[in-house]
Amino acid sequence: MTKKTILITGGTGYIGSHTAVQLLEADYQVIMLDNLSNSKADVVQRVEKISEKKVSFIQGDIRDEQCLHQVFHNNPIDAVIHFAGLKAVGEGQSQPMRYYENNVSGSLSLFQAMQSFGVKTLLFSSSATVYGDDGVGKYHEQSALSPSNVYGQTKYMVEQILRDIQASDVSWRVGILRYFNPVGAHPSGCIGEDPNGIPNNLMPYIAKVASGELTHLNVFGNDYPTPDGTGLRDYIHIQDLAAGHLESLRFMLEKNTSITVNLGTGQPHSVLELVHAFEQVTEQSVPYQITQRRAGDVAICYADPSLAKTLMGWQAKYNIQQMCADTWRWQTYSKTLHQ
Repeated sequence: MTKKTILITGGTGYIGSHTAVQLLEADYQVIMLDNLSNSKADVVQRVEKISEKKVSFIQGDIRDEQCLHQVFHNNPIDAVIHFAGLKAVGEGQSQPMRYYENNVSGSLSLFQAMQSFGVKTLLFSSSATVYGDDGVGKYHEQSALSPSNVYGQTKYMVEQILRDIQASDVSWRVGILRYFNPVGAHPSGCIGEDPNGIPNNLMPYIAKVASGELTHLNVFGNDYPTPDGTGLRDYIHIQDLAAGHLESLRFMLEKNTSITVNLGTGQPHSVLELVHAFEQVTEQSVPYQITQRRAGDVAICYADPSLAKTLMGWQAKYNIQQMCADTWRWQTYSKTLHQ
């Protein structure tokens, strides 16, 4: 059987790079496309080092139709995994046009190129932010969709575009994967979440405080209706999340079908639980200050991941201690990269 070729948009990013490693290890050919706006080109070499396989890298933007035309024209692509997009909730609120242009127009540009070249198998990186605040905080795939911020709205709109494309052309196979909070890093310590500038996400922020790069963590609100007053979230190890993409792709190709699934653990942890677990695992202190709640934050948000298990046998395996240990290993290694 010839190897299937997978195009990963946002390939050098956090989730893209970990998914690339697992695809290569599963004997797929991988093409990574990225504009490097929030990642670094040397990720490609590190992905190759971990997997001991070669990967193709193309620096380009999904909004550039000429670039996409060349990518599809020059490569026999079997499926696309679409991660490329802007992802900071706060930034989306202050720069909505930039977010719609990148995340929605960019996606449309990609889907049009796929259609032109007859590539109709797609996994889309969606988000738990497409769900509304139902007051309970546990979300299954049939929960109401009512995003409360611009970033979530862009993900919802792309989902809707994909549902409409599928309705108009049944030969499309679409996987919509709604993630909760990806954390951790590859156990090798060679790749991980490496944002440009000050991190937006909790775990890399905690790691930078523990390493002394930042003085303290701001905890946004401790008056939520939760056991310790801080927000409860479903943190999922990046290795579990990448494995979820592999299983989804395999399932879609084998069954010739489309899916919409949550990828989470189903076990929420509070902000302070994560801080204390990190301190315990790494034996570093993480000073924090309680500040005001952030607009748009909900008290509780976690997955009902049972559908992914029922459909394709996928479930998260890593616990919160492993998430912290792998983050710290990556934090220690990544400091040497940036010197």
